[in-house]
Amino acid sequence: MPEKLSDRTVFTLVEVARSIQKTIAERYKSVYWVKAEMNKLNHYSHSGHCYPELVEKRQGQVIAEMRSVLWKADYQRIDRQFIETTKEPLKNGITILFQATISYDPVYGLTLRILDIDPVHALGELQREKLASINRLEEEGIFRANKSLAFPVVPKRLAVISVETSKGYADFLKILQHNPWGYHFEQTLFPALLQGDKSVQAISGQLERIAQQQDAYDVVAIIRGGGGDVGLSSYNHYLLASAIAQFPIPVLTGIGHSTNETVSEMVAYQNAITPSELADFLIQRFHRFAEPVNQAREIVIRKATQLVTQERDALNNQIRYFRLHSMHLVSGQRKALEYGAVRLGMVSKTRLRQGQQDIHHTAQTLRVAASSRCKGTWSNLQAMEKTTQLLDPRQVLRRGYSITRINGKALKSIESIREGDVIETVLAHGSITSKIDELKPLDNG
Repeated sequence: MPEKLSDRTVFTLVEVARSIQKTIAERYKSVYWVKAEMNKLNHYSHSGHCYPELVEKRQGQVIAEMRSVLWKADYQRIDRQFIETTKEPLKNGITILFQATISYDPVYGLTLRILDIDPVHALGELQREKLASINRLEEEGIFRANKSLAFPVVPKRLAVISVETSKGYADFLKILQHNPWGYHFEQTLFPALLQGDKSVQAISGQLERIAQQQDAYDVVAIIRGGGGDVGLSSYNHYLLASAIAQFPIPVLTGIGHSTNETVSEMVAYQNAITPSELADFLIQRFHRFAEPVNQAREIVIRKATQLVTQERDALNNQIRYFRLHSMHLVSGQRKALEYGAVRLGMVSKTRLRQGQQDIHHTAQTLRVAASSRCKGTWSNLQAMEKTTQLLDPRQVLRRGYSITRINGKALKSIESIREGDVIETVLAHGSITSKIDELKPLDNG
């Protein structure tokens, strides 16, 4: 009961809350369909319950916000319906049409209890997001930018954005590495989340990394396995589609589904339904280049074989002609040699006799000249011997001469000695050692 204070009626907080609770319970007895954006799902895995944050925006500004609750059983049922209908799980950031009751609790405040969500309406919202992305890309003139790039003749160096453990990625590698022609591809994996709210940022971030080293790669391949049980709405996101559309080298997609082509696939240079199909596309590109090369190789081999055969035949003809001509020439030369040998034999005998006579005469002349020369040389040698004997130092010493030495060297001038030096005087029959007391230079005056 309210409390009376002088002229005022005062209510407690719980009385006010209960009054509001009663009023809302009496006013909102029905179940209502409400449209709002689910800003956050707030799913708690330990309890299975969800506490979605619901908002309404106008021109980017939040004009209404309200709490809600989605109990575990209802969440599981609704999530299954979403996956079956939209191929997407219930998630953050989508506009939903939901059925709810309105209640007020003195502690937890105003709450909408969500009983059901129309997945068909959500599907329409996803389609509107997709169309909005397409229209924006068209208006900016970049929708076909990646498709207009020149595709490499041989797409050998691949930058692959995928999950390392993805089955689609494994299938992709298996087909490339075991192709029957033995074509060799070089793959560099850039790991990224490929589904959920964070996939847009993850894939875009890896595209930025690849762009910084774009010269190292021929194409980019975005590989994702799985089917319709995993969400694809992130591939309709404008930011991801824009990054692919404006990428400087061709982007190829193989994200594993057969319906509802996403915007990212539309703007990519080439879209394959599955990773395996994308691998086949790359192999065919290789084959498209290799086949003409192999054909040209066969033509070159065939032409070269023909040319070698023609040249061999021509060479054999030349050999046969050369052999016949050589035999004829050798036969003629043999006859000429035989005739020449006969003439040479006759001439040689005459010249031999004349030569023998000339040699005999020359030998006689040489003997006489040599004898005379030897006698003259002998006389000269005897005279030189006598002169040498007379000049022998021992003979000179015997005639009264001597040799003076200092330190074993012959002394020729007093300029090389000083007073007090010891000198040696060599005579014919001995030597004298002396000490110099006085030096007297020769007076030339």
